Amino acid sequence: MLMPEPDAEVLARRDEIVARLREIVPGEGVIVDEDELRVYESDGLTAYRQLPFIVVLPETTAQISAILKTCHEIGVKVVPRGAGTSLSGGALPLADGITLGLGKFNRILDIDWDNRCAVVQPGVTNLAITQAVEHRGFYYAPDPSSQIACTIGGNVAENSGGVHCLKYGLTANNLLGIEMVLMDGEIVRFGGKQMDSEAYDLLGLATGSEGLLGVITEVTVRILRKPEVARAMMIGFPSNEAAGDCVAAVIAAGIIPGGMEMMDRLATKAAEDFVQAGYPLDVDAILIVELDGPEAEVAHLIARVDRIARDCGAVSVAVSRDEEERIRFWAGRKAAFPAVGRISPDYYCMDGTIPRHRLAEVLSCIRQMTARYNLDVANVFHAGDGNLHPLVLYDANVPGELERAEEFGAEILRLCVEVGGVLTGEHGVGVEKRDLMGTMFTEDDLNQQQRVKCAFDGKSLLNPGKVFPTLHSCAELGRVHVRQGEIRFPDIPRF
Repeated sequence: MLMPEPDAEVLARRDEIVARLREIVPGEGVIVDEDELRVYESDGLTAYRQLPFIVVLPETTAQISAILKTCHEIGVKVVPRGAGTSLSGGALPLADGITLGLGKFNRILDIDWDNRCAVVQPGVTNLAITQAVEHRGFYYAPDPSSQIACTIGGNVAENSGGVHCLKYGLTANNLLGIEMVLMDGEIVRFGGKQMDSEAYDLLGLATGSEGLLGVITEVTVRILRKPEVARAMMIGFPSNEAAGDCVAAVIAAGIIPGGMEMMDRLATKAAEDFVQAGYPLDVDAILIVELDGPEAEVAHLIARVDRIARDCGAVSVAVSRDEEERIRFWAGRKAAFPAVGRISPDYYCMDGTIPRHRLAEVLSCIRQMTARYNLDVANVFHAGDGNLHPLVLYDANVPGELERAEEFGAEILRLCVEVGGVLTGEHGVGVEKRDLMGTMFTEDDLNQQQRVKCAFDGKSLLNPGKVFPTLHSCAELGRVHVRQGEIRFPDIPRF
């Protein structure tokens, strides 16, 4: 995995750059000490590390605007960073770039009950939004497993999902507006409290853009009423393939659960040992299916899912009797990643998405790969929407195992594309999947995507080295100009 070569001229001007940044962010907001910088050397993809050039911790949008404007003028790269929970290396620092930490943007600015939305700063954690509104019977639907730590700004940057995204959607489906600072310091707003806006969907463009287009400084999200009833089913299967067939059958029957998650035997045992959720250990796979809505509807759907599961070969079906048991069913799935961390020195968390009806086939192929690579895999899936999270277990202290795990992961992702899926469902491309983008997109596709980046960041200073396997200058690609509310494509036909 190669990153751009550090700019020797920028490195030589470090003292000057630090002085200019301290004029904008006084006190302890500019970090240069090596021991303190090391805290930021990696995100959740810990296999890759790089000591940042400088870390800056602004507290206001005006400071971010001034920082970006200064970096734009003097040609210094910037890597935005939230909580650092990214699993694709999206916040991996640069040796000649500023890491812009947004941890101090942690306030909830407004809760608009009438319009059912909340306005928050990007450093607010995902779970904190629900905690702020639950006393009135509301919640924020997208719920990544890392929701206790991951921040809403990062969720927007990666278009994060979660166990309930099957019915309630990803971040994009629950996002109403953002404030964003462009690389030249301009502050723009896309969307707002309204349900939709005219002209180009710049909000949709910014969502999932992985810090390549701008720095998000404010987020407006939709909040929902909690359903009247929510009950979870824990279903055991004799094989991964049977569980996969059940997933496809439930959706084919027109049933959209609040969440539908799958774990194989290895992940189930690790989760059960970790949280004692009551999972059966004599099955090869379990499904956790949650139905929510009016009580009569939930009871009816539980009966239908029970019949479908047994027709697919289920050997056990348990239904939560109360809220405490429902939460316990989910506890193991929510803790699956740290649970697997207890049984292996290291693991490589993949993220690909496939058509649901190919789930059983893909699981069978992954099982065959484990023998070929001589590495175990714990499978944890957002099964309902086909988002796979195979955890490839390895030991970085054993020479060659990391490289073998990377090759294994790349083959899984190529398989996802081959069966009609995509490289990522919610973790983003970052550096992890960057060099695989050619398996999904043509060179023309990638160049067109880079032209859009050029519209926002003409000098390619924001998070360079991520997403695109080959970087071209904006002069090579043909410039695309952006101003708030419109995009003009001078060299590209309008449509």
